Amino acid sequence: MGQDSLTPAEARRIALAAQGFGAARPAGEVGKRQLLKTIARLGAVQIDSVNVVSRTHYLPAFSRLGAYPRALLEELAWGKKPELFEYWGHEASLLPLASQPLLRWRMADAHDGVGVWRGIARYLREHRPQVDRALAQIRDRGPLAASELELGIKGNGGWWGWSEGKRALECLFWTGELTAATRRGTFERVYGLPERVLPRAVLETPTPDRDAAQRGLLRIAAGALGVATERDLRDYFRMSVAETRARLAELVEAGELQPVAVQGWREPAYLDPAARKPRRIAAAALLSPFDNAIWFRERTERMFGVRVRLEIYTPAAKRTHGYYVLPFLEGDALTARVDLKAERKAGVLRVQASHAEPWATPETPARLASELKLMAGWLGLATVAVEPRGDLAEALAGEV
Repeated sequence: MGQDSLTPAEARRIALAAQGFGAARPAGEVGKRQLLKTIARLGAVQIDSVNVVSRTHYLPAFSRLGAYPRALLEELAWGKKPELFEYWGHEASLLPLASQPLLRWRMADAHDGVGVWRGIARYLREHRPQVDRALAQIRDRGPLAASELELGIKGNGGWWGWSEGKRALECLFWTGELTAATRRGTFERVYGLPERVLPRAVLETPTPDRDAAQRGLLRIAAGALGVATERDLRDYFRMSVAETRARLAELVEAGELQPVAVQGWREPAYLDPAARKPRRIAAAALLSPFDNAIWFRERTERMFGVRVRLEIYTPAAKRTHGYYVLPFLEGDALTARVDLKAERKAGVLRVQASHAEPWATPETPARLASELKLMAGWLGLATVAVEPRGDLAEALAGEV
C-alpha cells in the first residue's frame, strides 16, 4: 500500500501494537516501572465497580503484562505517594499524574457550568451551604468518604440514590476542588484536598491554555490508538465534536498527525507518525469489556468485525453471550468470548458460557484455556470450570 493508505489488517496491527500487544509479556516479575509504562501508554484506565471477575481497572495491565501484583496498582493509585490520579478521562479513570494539568479546563467547565456540566455548577450554586460544610469538614478532619460526612441532611433518592453529602463531594471532585485520596475495601472513594494528596510538582505545573491542553490529550489518544478516526480520537477523552475537529486540524498542520485512508473505513483516519507497524501480532489476552482496545464499540466492530455489547443490564433470557463477557484476543483477531465469574469462596473461575468467533483457529481452545488458568492463578483461584454452554464449551473444557 502507499504511504497514505492502509489495509484493514495493517491498521489492526498498528492499533494493537499501540495498545501494548505488539511485544511479549515480561518473563519475570512485573515491577512498578513496567506497570506505569503500560498505563502511560494507554493514557487512561477506566474504573468500574463491577467485581464479577475483577474490578476492571486491574484487568488492562493483566491483559498486557500477565500476572502482575494487584497491590502494585493500588499503591500507584491510592498509596502514600501516588503516581496516578482519578478523574473523568474516559468515564471515571485512573490517569498518569502528568495528565492532571491537561484536564484543568474540564474542571473549570464543571465549575462554570459549561455544556454537559451545567448540572454540576447549578448544584454547587443552589446547595452552597452544605457544599461549604463538606469542604470544611475535609479541611479540618482530613480525607473523608461520603458516609463519614456530618451534614445533618439526607438525599432524596435522585442521582443514583446518592446522599446529599455524596452529591456535594462528587461535584467538588468534578470541579477539581477535591480529589480521590484513597479507596476503601468496599471501593468507597475517600475525598481529600488536592494540595494534601497530589505532589507539589503537579500542583505547581502551569495550567496550559485550553487549546494546548486539548491537543495534549489528543496526542495521548493518538499514541494509544495508533491509527484512528476523528470519532475514535474524540471518544478517548470524551471531547466535543467542534473542539476535537479544530485541534486535529492544528495537529495535522504541525505534522504531529498524518491523515491516512484505511480500506473499508467510511471516515478518514489519522496515523500517529511514531506508531509501530508490525508485520505480525502474537498476542493471547482476555480483554475486559471496558478495555481501552475495545471500549468504543463502533471502532471495535470496524477494526475486528465483532459486535461487542455489555449485557449486564439485559434480562438473562435475552442475553446472547452472558453477563460479564470478556473477548479473547488471539494474534490480531478476537477469536472467542467467555462469560466469566470468580467464585471466590469456592476458589473457582467459572466459565458460564464460551463462544467462538468466525476467526477462531484449531489452537483457540488451548490458548484460551492457558489464559484462563493464568487469570485464575492471578485472582487466587484454584481451578477453572467450564459450563456446557456455547459452541466452544466442549473443546474448551477438554483443554482445561
